[in-house]
Amino acid sequence: MSRVLQAYRFALDPNNVQAANLNRHAGARRYAFNWGLAFVKAALGQREAEKSYGLSGDDLTPVPWTLPALRLRWNQIKNGIAPWWAGCSKEAFSAGLADLANALKNFTDSKKGKCKGGKVGFPRFKKRGKARDSFRYTTGSYGPCGELHVKLPRIGPVKVHEPMGALTSRLVDGRARLGGATVSRTAGRWFVSFTVETEREIPDTPSARQVRGGVVGIDLGVKHLAVLSTGEKVPNPKHAARAEKELRRTSRAYARSQPGSNGRAKLAAELAKQHAHTANQRRDGLHKLTTELARTHRTVVIEDLNVTGMVRNRHLAKAVFDVGMGELRRQLEYKCGRTVRNPKTGTDVYVPGWHGAHLHVADRWYPSSKTCSGCGWRNPSLTLSDRTFTCKRCGLVIDRDENAAINLRRLVDREYIGDVKTARGADRKTSALAVPARRQVAAKREPGTARADQTGGASPRGEAA
Repeated sequence: MSRVLQAYRFALDPNNVQAANLNRHAGARRYAFNWGLAFVKAALGQREAEKSYGLSGDDLTPVPWTLPALRLRWNQIKNGIAPWWAGCSKEAFSAGLADLANALKNFTDSKKGKCKGGKVGFPRFKKRGKARDSFRYTTGSYGPCGELHVKLPRIGPVKVHEPMGALTSRLVDGRARLGGATVSRTAGRWFVSFTVETEREIPDTPSARQVRGGVVGIDLGVKHLAVLSTGEKVPNPKHAARAEKELRRTSRAYARSQPGSNGRAKLAAELAKQHAHTANQRRDGLHKLTTELARTHRTVVIEDLNVTGMVRNRHLAKAVFDVGMGELRRQLEYKCGRTVRNPKTGTDVYVPGWHGAHLHVADRWYPSSKTCSGCGWRNPSLTLSDRTFTCKRCGLVIDRDENAAINLRRLVDREYIGDVKTARGADRKTSALAVPARRQVAAKREPGTARADQTGGASPRGEAA
C-alpha cells in the first residue's frame, strides 16, 4: 500500500439560502484578493515616490509581498474596511490572500527566469461575473457529513448530488485524511473537491494482462485521437466540432442581446452549460482511454509534443484544442509510473503510478514519423499532408501514424526492460546487458538532419505530427 494524493469531486444541490452563502463566500475571497492587490500597488507607488526623494534601503516603505505579511495587515484593518467579515468563514479571506501571494511569487519567478512556460504578468483585479467563483477550506470542521451531505463552516450541511460512499468509507476506516476542500461554481452549478491523502494499492510488478500487452507506442493526432502500435486506431470524437453549430447560435444571440438584461444573463448561462458539457465529454473520453492503456500494457510510449507551438498554427489550433493532448499526457503520468529528474540532487527518481505500468516519453526531436519502421531509412522531406509513408529502401508502404507508433514502441527494449523502475529515457544509454545491435544512444538531432546510414537532404521544417 502506498500513500497518494487523490481528489474527489462532487456536485452540490444547495437550497436558496445556502446558494446565497456560497456566493457570499466567493465574493469574500475576491474582495480579499482585490484589497491585497490594491495595497501592494499603493506600497509600490509609495516606494517609487520615496526613491525620487533620495531615500533608499530600510527607509523605504516595505511591500507586503508574502502571505504572512498580507495576513498580518489584513487582520489589523479588517474591522474597519470590512465590518461584515464575520459573516463569512475566515478561510474565504485566507484563500484570496493566498492566491495573491502565489500570483506575486509567480510574477517574481518569471522575471528571474525560474518559472517554466510563458511570461507571467503582474496580477490584475478580479471582477464579479468575470472571475471564477471559488474558495477553499484548509482548517476547521469541514468534510463529508454522512453519504449525502457535506459540512462547510459558516454554511452548514449541504446536500450532494450523489452518494459519497467511496470517500466516507475511507475516512471512517482511517485509510484517508482530508487535506483541503475547494468549493467552486461551473456553469451555474456548485461543486466541492476534496484533496485526500489516502492509501492505494500499487502493484510492484506488472499484472498478467499488462505482460500480455507489453509495450505500446501511441501517436497522437487530429484525424485520429490516437493510433496504437498494435494497429488499433482510436477515433477522434470531435466534441467541439459537433457542438459548434449550437454554440455559434447561442454566441450570436448573446452578442446581440442588451447588456445588463435578463435575456443576456440567461444566454450567458446557456452558453456556459454548452461549453461545460463539451469539456465533460472530452474529459470522460480521455479518462476511459488512459485507464484502459494503463491497465492493459506494461509500458506506454508517447511523444513529448510541443502543444504550445502547435496551437500557434491557425489552421490546426481548434482541432488540437479539441483533442486535449496535454490532458491525455497528464492523466497518463499519474496512472502510469514514470521517471522524473530530481532538481535538487540531479538524479532520476521513479514515481509509481496507480496501475503499475510505466510511462516513457520520447524526446521531442525523435523523428518517429519520418523513420521507416521496417529498415530505419529516413525521409526528411515528409510533410504533414503525406498521410502514407513509403520507404525508398525496403519498399514498405504503411500509414504514417501507425509507422510513428511502431517507432515509438521500439524505443523501449522489450526484451531487456526488466524492472520498470529502471526504464531509460530517449537520451540515455540502454542496459549493458542488451545485445550489441540494440546498445546505442538515441541522440538528439535537429529536424531534417540525417545519420551517416541515411539518405536524403535536410528539411527546413520540423517533423509534422
